[in-house]
Amino acid sequence: MKVVIPGELPTLNKYIRKERANKYAGATLKRQATMLCTTYFKAAMNHGLEVNGQVDLYLNWFMKNMRQDKDNIRFCVKFIQDGMMQAGLIENDGWKQIGNYYDTFSVDKDHPRVEVELRKHGD
Repeated sequence: MKVVIPGELPTLNKYIRKERANKYAGATLKRQATMLCTTYFKAAMNHGLEVNGQVDLYLNWFMKNMRQDKDNIRFCVKFIQDGMMQAGLIENDGWKQIGNYYDTFSVDKDHPRVEVELRKHGD
């Protein structure tokens, strides 16, 4: 099953700027981004999404433009995994629960989003 999180999540550079500006700003940004992800994972769970065992994450990043480096964008997987945990989809985000990551990056200026596909590890 695929979970679509609309918009762009905060990149690493944005997170670092917030952290440096104010000791609470980074935590607020993380909480907001994680809550957004949690909301979409809970909705997917209401439609039957469940995880049994270790999963691989296939992440399709659709950005407004190519201004951000891919590694800067990829940092957002932290918010996604924390959202999966807060939703109760996975117990933890350690090695036993998360297998491998597979990323693709594209531009969709009108509909930026992250498409997260969960597959049983090794499939």
